[in-house]
Amino acid sequence: MPPLIARIRNIMLDPRREWPLIAAEPGGPWRVLLRYVAVLAAIPAIAGFIGSAFVGTTVSIGTFHDPIWFAAAKAVLSYVLSFAIVVLTALAIHALAPLFGAARHFTNAMKLAAYSFTPVWLVGIMLALPGLRFVALLGLYGLRMLWTGVHPLMGAPRARVLPFALAIAAAAIVIMVAMAFVQAAIVYYGSALR
Repeated sequence: MPPLIARIRNIMLDPRREWPLIAAEPGGPWRVLLRYVAVLAAIPAIAGFIGSAFVGTTVSIGTFHDPIWFAAAKAVLSYVLSFAIVVLTALAIHALAPLFGAARHFTNAMKLAAYSFTPVWLVGIMLALPGLRFVALLGLYGLRMLWTGVHPLMGAPRARVLPFALAIAAAAIVIMVAMAFVQAAIVYYGSALR
């Protein structure tokens, strides 16, 4: 089994066992971004492109498709913003760490952010079928992964793991909402060009 597939399987099925292995891996933030985020963040971007350009969105008056160039531009924007979300979440983890008795270690913060988004990117395949987008709620499993990774990666005391994980989740939600607004604004102004 390829290492990336094994990592995805292991982090999804047994995160408590996988986090210490991730913490011990050599390499910096760029390694995580280029070898993990770059691959998995492509799933919702490509699926969104397919859903937007070829499947279309059905409303009461019909089905609408984006022009291929516009759907491709939205996919690229979505892909780039995925990196921004991971990096900003890692910065939030790094900044919050001392408040919860955890170590400030940016590489581990990046690992925690990136691997915790795994379920979100995997269920992003549902963007290819706009009627099934509600299944994206399964991405909430990432909260459990985050909770189980706070101690092994950031060294937070066990008594403070849950509050730290909740603070990280709140920060990540704010970051994702902010990036959604950025994406919506760019798409809205970009649609004026169509």
